[in-house]
Amino acid sequence: MKDHKKIKLLILDCDGVLTDGKIIYNDKRIETRNFSAKDGLGIKMLMFAGIEVAVISGKQSDALTKRCEDLGIKYVYQKVRNKLKVARNLINELKLDWENIAFMGDDWNDFPVIKEVNVSAAPIDVLEDFKEKVDFVSKRKGGEGAVREFIEHILKKQGRYEKVLADFISFLENS
Repeated sequence: MKDHKKIKLLILDCDGVLTDGKIIYNDKRIETRNFSAKDGLGIKMLMFAGIEVAVISGKQSDALTKRCEDLGIKYVYQKVRNKLKVARNLINELKLDWENIAFMGDDWNDFPVIKEVNVSAAPIDVLEDFKEKVDFVSKRKGGEGAVREFIEHILKKQGRYEKVLADFISFLENS
């Protein structure tokens, strides 16, 4: 049985989770990605609730660096081949256990981490075989609110969603 109440860290993949998975190059060889504002506000709300957020990506992206800076995500690892090793090191650094971790990924390079965490998730637009391996499948696609949906799922399972939402709105009103 998954215990959502133990979650203290959400780890996210980038391409296909925080983005729609498309990597666009313009004529000047500038790489761009699309991020969801809904996901961003959900991430801020989760961090407001005291749950840390980390991103582990297989690719290096200036766009991801900027997005994480804008959201205040402190733990960002890019150009990572072995996501499990990086996740393990982060968990040790934060003095957590696997039972404290939720993870959202979208492809087989995320699977070694998915096998270890307490609660795993994927956007709706992943391979059918992959959906069978995770605990939660979002109704939304990557880059289109899937992360936000997973965050709300976690907070609801913790029995804290309504309170966190009310406190977060109050915080925004008084900022």
